[in-house]
Amino acid sequence: MAIKGKAKLRGEKVQVKLLIKHIMETGLRVDAETGNKIPAYHITEVVGSWEGKEIFRSNLGPAVSKNPYLSFQLKGPSVGDTISFSSVDNKGIKDSGAAVVK
Repeated sequence: MAIKGKAKLRGEKVQVKLLIKHIMETGLRVDAETGNKIPAYHITEVVGSWEGKEIFRSNLGPAVSKNPYLSFQLKGPSVGDTISFSSVDNKGIKDSGAAVVK
């Protein structure tokens, strides 16, 4: 998993865009070679924070496509501020990233 984020000030609001590299397996597909189901493996939660306060939370599941893209807007941050992100998947693997507002 890897989180890439961008944050750009547009007027009074900051547009935040996240791309999370993850295979997002549903648990319903079958391996063509073995005939066995491929185990579910997907992101369950993404959280964004600014100045130590949670500003965004999304619960994801197996129906979300590979390499999910998320976008949201918020008021408050200024150019140079950092917005941090974290995610966790159904295997408990965590990742984090950050974007500086431009």
